[in-house]
Amino acid sequence: MAPRVGRLVVLEGVEGAGKSTQLARLADRLRAAGADVRTFREPGGTPIGDRIRAILLDPDASMESRTEALLFMASRAQLVATAVRPALADGAVVLLDRFFLSTYAYQVGGRGLPEADVRAANAAATAGLVPDLTVLLSLPGAEGLVRAAARGPSDRMEKSGHDFHARVDAAFHSFAVPAWQAAHPEAGRIEVVDASGTPDDVGARVMRVVASDRKSTRLNSSHRCISYAVFCLKK
Repeated sequence: MAPRVGRLVVLEGVEGAGKSTQLARLADRLRAAGADVRTFREPGGTPIGDRIRAILLDPDASMESRTEALLFMASRAQLVATAVRPALADGAVVLLDRFFLSTYAYQVGGRGLPEADVRAANAAATAGLVPDLTVLLSLPGAEGLVRAAARGPSDRMEKSGHDFHARVDAAFHSFAVPAWQAAHPEAGRIEVVDASGTPDDVGARVMRVVASDRKSTRLNSSHRCISYAVFCLKK
């Protein structure tokens, strides 16, 4: 396996928290500063993953919870092996829209699957890949669903019902607790960012958190680009 020299930054949160918007803004900022940035989303990001995504999000599909979880894992295994790890080996900053915190929130918290089973499946899918940083965008679940509904027709996950999304919301809140993070080292560093306010406000918060990660990792060209981007942000 090629040595890992890049950085993996994940954006997580409830439906409508603004992950995709903030990922695109962060990618633009880092590229403008000269960083090699690769962006991917889950599920999807590869030809096989995109086909799995269509099945998972089909609003007319009826699916058993274990089937759902394993399809997410299958998409993740393909993405990590064929896209994420090669990009990290190239020294790129990889920005990922959702990763396994979403599985813990939706399939463990929301669907009620045994955590031990899901963690074992995730370890197999990722081959032990740990994010350098996960930015957890914090927004009340109900507010996020309102935002999501404004985007257009709901997908299968969004149509899972109020009680389901309340459990998902509670799960994401639990991930911010230091004790949970200490018990789940596979999650890496998790930083909570307030997702309320304008996209510019949230983007500034995200950028500061991403830049601060360089303090705990060795400085390379990507880290210098991130530092420069933050300097520009403050001007």
